Amino acid sequence: MLTQSLHTPNMSPMRSVLIVDDDPHIRELLAFALAKAGFSSREAGDGEEALAAIERVKPDLVVLDINMPKLDGLEVCRRIRARGDLPILFLSSRDDEIDRVLGIELGADDYVVKPFSPREVAARVGAILRRSATQTPAPAAEAPLSHGRLKIDPDSWTAYWDGAEAALTVTEFGILKILITAPARVFSRDAIIDRLHGPGFAVTDRTIDSHVRNLRAKLGALGGGDVIETRPGVGYRLGVCLGG
Repeated sequence: MLTQSLHTPNMSPMRSVLIVDDDPHIRELLAFALAKAGFSSREAGDGEEALAAIERVKPDLVVLDINMPKLDGLEVCRRIRARGDLPILFLSSRDDEIDRVLGIELGADDYVVKPFSPREVAARVGAILRRSATQTPAPAAEAPLSHGRLKIDPDSWTAYWDGAEAALTVTEFGILKILITAPARVFSRDAIIDRLHGPGFAVTDRTIDSHVRNLRAKLGALGGGDVIETRPGVGYRLGVCLGG
């Protein structure tokens, strides 16, 4: 049964989170932590219920367990991504799933491994929503940035290769924007994390590597096979962006 948490302190505007997990105890803990952090929440106990809830209540973010009955979290994520760029935070029961989860074009924005701190989940939800909120154009417009055949428009949060739009998640676009603003610079993974989340935010290097793999796959499918260079032992920089 779909349930709603009403324990919400004053916050304007209220951001809503859909918690999807087949364990009601986990849903209850997360709903409480999110309410303490100033979010409203709804809950779904399986993948089919989650997809119906997304259509009905239009949440701002989904906290999505991977191992669930009826439809697992991977399939739910695929269907969400086929519809749009709704932010997703995965709950994973095993750390060794993460490369598989984030590396198969699913486009999750972040993940937390069980057992986890509910407060950490709430903090990561807040960070993702702060990033996604910047998709609303700011009063002072940012000029589009180009490098070779790559172009990004910071105001509309869109990226193009040779005029064709690439369907990127908020996190993927954020990484690409970091690289294109200083195309000659090599960014360490820690530097990318700091710019995406702020200093001290706990994200593993493998998360950044997975997002970069997704970026390469999406832009490579449009002909951009040279968009991001890896500097072994250092990090990433923008490639020549001429194709190939």
